[in-house]
Amino acid sequence: MPVACRAGCGKNAVLKRPKTGDVLCKECFYWAFETEIHYTITKGELFNRGDAVAIAASGGKDSTVLAHVMKTLNQQYDYGLNLMLLSIDEGITGYRDDSLETVKQNRDDYEMSLKILSYKDLYGWTMDEIVAQIGRKNNCTFCGVFRRQALDRGAAMLGVKCIATGHNADDIAETVLMNVLRGDIARLKRCTAISTGSEGTIPRVKPLKYTYEKEIVMYAHYKKLVYFSTECVFAPNAYRGHARALLKDMEKIRPTCIMDIIYSGETMAVKEEVSLPSQRICVRCKFVSSQEVCKACVLLEGLNKGLPRLGIGKSSKAKKMLEEYNAKQPGSELDKAIIDLNDESVNTKSKGRCKSKVKNKENCGNCSGKCAKETNGMESNSKINSLLEQYGLENTQNVLVNGHDEQIPDEDDGCSGSCGKLGSMQIGF
Repeated sequence: MPVACRAGCGKNAVLKRPKTGDVLCKECFYWAFETEIHYTITKGELFNRGDAVAIAASGGKDSTVLAHVMKTLNQQYDYGLNLMLLSIDEGITGYRDDSLETVKQNRDDYEMSLKILSYKDLYGWTMDEIVAQIGRKNNCTFCGVFRRQALDRGAAMLGVKCIATGHNADDIAETVLMNVLRGDIARLKRCTAISTGSEGTIPRVKPLKYTYEKEIVMYAHYKKLVYFSTECVFAPNAYRGHARALLKDMEKIRPTCIMDIIYSGETMAVKEEVSLPSQRICVRCKFVSSQEVCKACVLLEGLNKGLPRLGIGKSSKAKKMLEEYNAKQPGSELDKAIIDLNDESVNTKSKGRCKSKVKNKENCGNCSGKCAKETNGMESNSKINSLLEQYGLENTQNVLVNGHDEQIPDEDDGCSGSCGKLGSMQIGF
């Protein structure tokens, strides 16, 4: 027996909304779906009239539905936005090359300009080449970091006011779970924000923040939108997959758990005594970073030096890897610097010796016994410290100076990833 549409339009219902449980006809579902997104945009004040907005387009269901809805709402409510598509080619054979064809179809269907940037052009590496170096365990770290910066680069080229991404409610709930499970306080605080970005950077907005993934699929299905549905060939090994499986299991028992988790993340407060990393500009690439040298530059340097795991893990591990790499380079600047330090240390030591012929130096009248002490120690320490700082050496390592090992005291690195000074996936220099 047919069920009447809950909206009271007189038509028969054809679907049940996963988010609310309401049974609706297609037209009423379209209206409810689009109206909720419009409410999210207006309440969050995501755009201003006349803004140029880049829609991050991957060819998948989220970005395709976002582009379609943004064009519809822009016309229906007269936002006055200049919409364009921005796509990133990671260089994943059998996945991204096919999805880009869908993006080009969206460009034609929605009459938007399209800008495509590739990892190869930006970084000199494709994801296929990176995976060949790093393996399949940590490849999503590289892809995520490079993709975020690539979007920033593309937005800067296009001169847009903001980037609209297709992150939906399921994505944000998964991110909250991931950050809770790994104790990432810094990301946990900002992952539920509908707009992210600091002063002087191009912000990213999430119009689909409160939209369920199942409803996005239903909207695309009934609207007969063209999208690419194949999963990334490297995704099955991603940590996010485990959080997604957990979320889906909980959703079966309690459909509202997605919104509940997002609400929990939004209202969660961080103690005042917990220090969080502040956003700054990378000294190398001049793009946004939470450290002096951004994660993308660290990862890229590791790839170019044959140390693909350089940016994975704690900073002390990365510094040790850099030291070992520099030590293996014949005639490297580090070797020359140490040789110069040795030569200067020898000269300083010889200059500091007393020329008196008294055998018992402690009774020497010329220098009151001071010649019995080595004078080169304090003078070379400053240069050793400078050398360590310049080359980023691990403080627990020994540096060969004048044929002897100079031990440098340990640094306190016991709270990395827990106190918020450095994130669990971040590296400090």
